[in-house]
Order: sequence, then C-alpha cells, then structure tokens
Amino acid sequence: MNGRLIAIGDIHGCSAALNALLQEIKPEANDTIVTLGDYVDRGNDSKGVVDRLIELSQHCQLKPLYGNHEEMMLEVVRDNQPPYRWLQFGGVETLDSYGFCGDMSVIPDSHRKFFENLLPYYEADEVFFVHANYNPKLPLDRQTPHSLRWQKLTEIVPGPHISGKLAVVGHTHDRGGEIFNVRHLICLDTFCYGGGWLTAMEFPSGKMWQANMEGQMRHA
Repeated sequence: MNGRLIAIGDIHGCSAALNALLQEIKPEANDTIVTLGDYVDRGNDSKGVVDRLIELSQHCQLKPLYGNHEEMMLEVVRDNQPPYRWLQFGGVETLDSYGFCGDMSVIPDSHRKFFENLLPYYEADEVFFVHANYNPKLPLDRQTPHSLRWQKLTEIVPGPHISGKLAVVGHTHDRGGEIFNVRHLICLDTFCYGGGWLTAMEFPSGKMWQANMEGQMRHA
C-alpha cells in the first residue's frame, strides 16, 4: 500500500464533523479511507454525509463498510419492509435530511447505489476493519451478518483473531468520547452525535484526528 490507511468511526449524520476531519486529513489519491459504517440516523444531516462520501470516493480509495443502520434503512427503502424499527432508531432524522414528504424517491439513485455496494469488511496487511464485532475463530469471509453488524462489545469482547491482525471496529459507542483499546482490538465509535467526537485514526502509526458535531477539532 503506497498511501496512508485511515479509518473513520461511526458518523451518524454528523456532516460538519466529517468535513472538519477530511479538511485536516487532506486525503490523496493513494490514500485508503475505511469508513466503519453507520453513516445515517441520529444526527441531522445523513444526506450531507452520504453526498460527501460519494464525492470523497472520486479522490481517494474509499472503503465504506456496511453498518446496522444502513441495513435497517435498506430494509425499508429497497425491500419495502415496515419502517417502524428504523424510525425508532434514527430513521426520522435521516428522512428529514432528505426532505421526505411521503415518497422514497427523494433518496437519489446515487445514494441507493452507495448503500447497496457497502462492504461487509475490509482487510489490509496487518489490520482488518468490521462495523461491529467478529468471531475470533472464523476467517472474515465466514463471519455472520449478526457479528459483523449488530453484536456490541458490551455483549462480548472477542479475543485476538486467528489471522493475528489488529481488529478495528465501531458500533459500540463510548459515551465519554474515548477510544476503546485492548491491544488486539480498537473501537473508534466515540459518540459524535451524542456530544462526543468523530474519530479518525491512521494505521499503523496511530495518528488520530477528532472533531465534534459543530466541526471543532480536538488534537491528540
């Protein structure tokens, strides 16, 4: 890998924080940016987040992962399932950001394509990335959707993966806005939408950037 490898935690509609991070990081064509999923819901600008990520994909190697909130959204938008679960967990804020007035056509085709092409995981030489969790005894291509997108670290903190690689995850937020690090696993969900931070981290250097909902930076 010629460029930098950088992961960004759960964004949840916090477009100002995302824009502030990217302004500091200044991604270049050879850089790989792994976004850990949950781009939508909770915050007030899910549409702006997806617009920015689509734009970012034209300027660097973007590897966007599939989060449980995207799964809930697609069940409604693509599969026409009842919306109640999604609305309960932040779908109202997402639909508001798209200007929803009763017609799902407000979600552009480019956004639907983005959601439908999200990755279950991403693997590099010494590190792998998943949205939520993993079974340490199974290769990444045999993980279950529940482990990858739904299982919180509060349920189980897995041991080191059989690959020997560092695991980087999101999904389980820290209400104090701090990174959870147990050496073989790092969680970058630092609760931006709830008053914490949106965190980006470079690997293997560990260089870190953080921004809050208003786009204010905190330099580590």
